[in-house]
Amino acid sequence: MELETQHQAMGYDRTATLFSPDGRLLQVEYAEKTVRLGSASMGLLCTDGVVIVADKRINDPLLIPESMMKIYEIDDNIIASTAGILSDSRILMEKAQMVAQQHRVTYDEPADVESVIREIANLKQAYTQYGGVRPFGLKVIMSGVNKDGTGKLFATDVTGNYFGAKATAIGENDDKILDFLRKEYKDNLTIDRGMKLALNIFKKVLGKNFDISRFEACYVKKDSKKIERLAGDALTKYLKND
Repeated sequence: MELETQHQAMGYDRTATLFSPDGRLLQVEYAEKTVRLGSASMGLLCTDGVVIVADKRINDPLLIPESMMKIYEIDDNIIASTAGILSDSRILMEKAQMVAQQHRVTYDEPADVESVIREIANLKQAYTQYGGVRPFGLKVIMSGVNKDGTGKLFATDVTGNYFGAKATAIGENDDKILDFLRKEYKDNLTIDRGMKLALNIFKKVLGKNFDISRFEACYVKKDSKKIERLAGDALTKYLKND
C-alpha cells in the first residue's frame, strides 16, 4: 500500500504545471531546493544607500576571480545578486538590464527598482504556469536608489513572488543568516557598518571556511546614485573591530 501511494505521488512531479492532490507544485519545490545549493548573498538597506555582499565560493586556483561576478549592475543605480543555477541567472539579469535600459530610453530617467523586479518576478511566475518549460532555479535580490533618493531592497522566490525588505539573504545557509540579521540589523546602519555586519555574519556562519578573497560587495549611495564595487582584500578593513 505504501509503495502504491509513493508511485501515485511520483506522477505529480513530471511537470511544473501539475498540482498534487494536496495543492503543491512539486517541480517548483524542487527548484527551491536547488537555490539553497547556490552560494549566498545578503542585501541591506542603509541610511545612506543600499549594499549587497555576496559569496562567490571560488575554490579553484585556476579560475580568475574577476571573471565570475556574483553581483550584477542592472543600471547605474540598481544592483542585483542571485542564488541557484548560474546560467538561469545570466538570462534573468540580462532581461533586467534590458528592462532598465528601455525605461531610460523611453522616459529619459532611471527605472524604479520595483518596476524592474516586478518584470523579473512576472517572467519567473510564467515559467511555473506553462507546459514545456521548467521553473527558473533561482532567487534574486535587487536593490538600488530611486530617482527621489529612496533606497529599495526586494527579493523574489522561484514562484515569482516578490517582496520588499530591510535586509534579506538568499542561497546556502540563508536560514542561519536571516536569524543573525533579525538579531543584529539596525535601522540606523550606514553602508560601512552594513558591510561590516554582513561580512561578520558570513564569518560566523562559515567558520573555518571563511575566506575574504571569495567575497565581493557593491553599494549605491543615495547622494551619488552610482555603483561602487569592492572585492577580496579591499574588504579586509570591514572585518576589523571598532
